[in-house]
Amino acid sequence: MPHRALLKASGLTDDDLERPIIAIANSWNQVVPGHLHLRQLGKAAADGVKEAGGTPLEFQTIGVCDGIAMGTHGMRFSLPSRETIADSLEIMLEGQRFDAVVAIASCDKIVPGMLMALARVDIPSIMITGGPMLPGEHQGRKLDIISVFEALGEVKSGKITESEARKIEGFGCPGPGSCAGLFTANTMACLTEAMGLSLPGTASAHAVDPKKEKIAKQSGRKIMELLETELRPSKILTPKAFENAITIDMSMGGSTNTVLHLPAIASEVGVKLGLDLFDEIGQKTPQIVSLRPSGDYFMSDLDRAGGVPAVMKQIEENLNLKTMTVTGRTLGENLKGVKVQDEEVIRPKSNPYREKGGIAILYGNLAPEGAVVKYGAVSENMLKHQGPARVFESEEEAEKSILDQEINPGDVIVIRYEGPKGGPGMREMLGPTASIAGMELSESVALITDGRFSGGTRGPCIGHISPEAAVGGPIAVVEEGDQINIDIEERKVDLQIQNSELRERLGKWKPPKLKFEKGYLSVYSQLVGSAARGAVLSGNDNS
Repeated sequence: MPHRALLKASGLTDDDLERPIIAIANSWNQVVPGHLHLRQLGKAAADGVKEAGGTPLEFQTIGVCDGIAMGTHGMRFSLPSRETIADSLEIMLEGQRFDAVVAIASCDKIVPGMLMALARVDIPSIMITGGPMLPGEHQGRKLDIISVFEALGEVKSGKITESEARKIEGFGCPGPGSCAGLFTANTMACLTEAMGLSLPGTASAHAVDPKKEKIAKQSGRKIMELLETELRPSKILTPKAFENAITIDMSMGGSTNTVLHLPAIASEVGVKLGLDLFDEIGQKTPQIVSLRPSGDYFMSDLDRAGGVPAVMKQIEENLNLKTMTVTGRTLGENLKGVKVQDEEVIRPKSNPYREKGGIAILYGNLAPEGAVVKYGAVSENMLKHQGPARVFESEEEAEKSILDQEINPGDVIVIRYEGPKGGPGMREMLGPTASIAGMELSESVALITDGRFSGGTRGPCIGHISPEAAVGGPIAVVEEGDQINIDIEERKVDLQIQNSELRERLGKWKPPKLKFEKGYLSVYSQLVGSAARGAVLSGNDNS
């Protein structure tokens, strides 16, 4: 009785309380472009829940826009926000005893954070990803946020004027949605669909497309079926489902950040995803899609060509078709009758963009536990590179040197103490990488870091160097001018010094002081684990 009394104070009736109580977990806010429209999707999902006999109750969680935070202190909070989002959903779903949940989110860390919570709590769940932004356009050229980031380097190199750059800024992001290419947000939406936790077509349905609200309403109705059949995330997020996600990731050349997020989600259901599995699947999966930043197509082109179902249909021989999905049917059943509408956007396996998948895992004396590169975004002539190290202790130092034109063709930029612990927060390096591209150095300069990269990064940029500098990884003792050898085809990244000298340098290395002694970053830096295992917090790694 007291529980019902309190819920009646929230406006519920006896009839409402007789029905299952369904959470609408929404990340709507007025800051992030990918979230501006999620209030409408929440209403549509709630309408679907009501029609199917449930009582929906909506609550919000936080969301950080990586693009807005990029290059600032704020970027240190982006990856750590993933854990807070997961915890906040767990707290609400468990604390208020919901029967099932419709999770609505867009953008880089919010979708993975919600998926971690859905896996952890394990009540009937369905995910609605908010959808891509349409590309901008200026003077016949299609634009996205990467166009704007790279415009800064183009100004510095004299390629365009500052006035022209401001025009690109004005037209680059035309409205709601996750940035228009296959960056981290849209990659994670595609992988959510591939794993079976969102309805077919959800990932590529654009934020401003009327069909997005229809999908949201359909998802609201579907959650009641999942509740009735007791189909929970633990029955969907199997090892085979994660293998499907990695396969789609490789076939599309998705963001390197998935190598952080998929292991973190998998750990919540006791599944271990080692870096070697990513490379094993990548070696046998052709890249049949090439969207921005590595290609010329946008998410709008993918949607027109048939979306993620069409990609899966094109490589269904590589997939585990018996995995269960939120449709209540297997993946194989979902793919019956699916057709590819444009075989240039989604190529057949016989005519791929690349014979191997879009992400590669590298090892060597610089990365004993592994490193990650977006193989599909590296030009052929930079798959092998050797050059002198240009060492920087932070992203800001490197960015200044690049823009001051102090980097020479052939150099290898090393940015360290930007890992999960050392950053802390493992900031994305879109500023430096976009400046390199804008100044037309991506064909002659490589970059390695224990930090990470935006899904919009292109070129020979190797991230997630593990162990990171802050825990005494070899990247901590690289010296200015050291020769570094990179061979992406052979999956190698090595410091060209004798092993005895490397051991001597490491023996003299001393741990740095914590950068922050109070607040969330202080706690996070002490609890977070290696990027090679998803950068999850101590105690949350159940794999």
